[in-house]
Amino acid sequence: MMKSAIASLLAATGLSACAVGPDHVAPVPPPSAEAPFIGAQSDAVTAGSPEAQWWRLYDDPVLDGLVADALAANTDLRVAVARIERARASLRGARSQALPQTDLNGSATYGRVSESQVLPGYDREGRRVDGELAVGYELDLFGRVRRGIEASRADLDAAREDADAVRVTVVADTVRAYVDAISAGEQIDVAERTLDLLARSERITAARFERGLNQKLDVIRITQLREAQAATVPSLEARREAALFRIAVLTGRTPQQLPDGVIARETTPRLAQPIPVGDGRTLLARRPDVKAAERRLAADTARIGVATADLYPRITLGGSIGTTAVGATDVFGGGPLRWLLGPLISWAFPNQEAIRARIGAARADSAADLAAFDGAVLRALAETETALSAYRNALLRRERLAASRDAADRAAKVSLARQSRGEIDALAALDAQRTLALAEADSASATREVAFAQVDLFRALGGTW
Repeated sequence: MMKSAIASLLAATGLSACAVGPDHVAPVPPPSAEAPFIGAQSDAVTAGSPEAQWWRLYDDPVLDGLVADALAANTDLRVAVARIERARASLRGARSQALPQTDLNGSATYGRVSESQVLPGYDREGRRVDGELAVGYELDLFGRVRRGIEASRADLDAAREDADAVRVTVVADTVRAYVDAISAGEQIDVAERTLDLLARSERITAARFERGLNQKLDVIRITQLREAQAATVPSLEARREAALFRIAVLTGRTPQQLPDGVIARETTPRLAQPIPVGDGRTLLARRPDVKAAERRLAADTARIGVATADLYPRITLGGSIGTTAVGATDVFGGGPLRWLLGPLISWAFPNQEAIRARIGAARADSAADLAAFDGAVLRALAETETALSAYRNALLRRERLAASRDAADRAAKVSLARQSRGEIDALAALDAQRTLALAEADSASATREVAFAQVDLFRALGGTW
């Protein structure tokens, strides 16, 4: 009978290749999701493979150094890396369930029992030594352990993708803060040049007033315009300093530790080539949030199997060897030794409602993950198309505002010359100066918005690390 029981256990072990619960199948996005982008019909972008280290397209050593610092020292990234290590530790714990489990216990006591508990002539006081080594191995007939390992492995993959998503955000935020700091400095230079022009116009108007050729109101008006223009400089300085402080935080520095190269840069970074954007297929293969959503779906699908395995018996082969001795001299003797060998079967039956509830919860989690994956796909496509549209229109806006600024500059110079010759009144010259000031500010702002649109497009395209 013992032989047939052992044979049955060995046969059951051969069934351990099958695991209950559904196998994960990666969801397939609709064919339209892998098509070329609608907004890729522009000279500013190409269908080539997107650059992994896209910030190097700016060919800016200072920016390269800041991004390297951010990837090495950013606090959000350190949190993400710690979560990877936690997921890796959980995977090690899940894998350990597939190995024999050992337990070693030992105790040594000295005590005295009551007189009524011992036979006459025996000592009431004595030493007692107890030791045991137990070994157990779960056969995992229904894949509970394997599904747990599968879930933990998918959790680790998801944590890695989450870290990549943080890297995308950190790099984009670093480049954006860098662009913001430099563009603010550039806008300050534009404002100061406009102030110089307005100061010159103010001197001409005041001189003509002294000769009785202009009214006092004309001088007041040009002075008011100059002061209004001067008032824009402090807000630009505040924006520039705020951007520098953001760079410090993103790169793991205090505000006092910013590199001198960031402060010295005066021209907003520009791209000298079209941006390669790929298509929908390459986008979904790159976006960390899409990949993380798929990995979470895989993890929760495996957890359905973990929960389902509890519907079936759990069989553990185990054994133990130990000794209980009275007095230290008997510990290694043959008499006190004891051993035990045999299977242990545990089965929650017939009341399995709690298990089925866990299965239902796991299936609901899997359905939610599938919906989250579909949402991540749609969001990735929408964000990229939106970024492409914003970039294309930002370039068009910058081009037209540059033309407007050039025309306003010519008009301001002509009006200033004509005012000095007395050919036009101060009001006409003032209007030309006001138009130039607005055109200069709008043009500088458009350059900044183009740079921001580039960063947003790169962020939407994701990254490869």
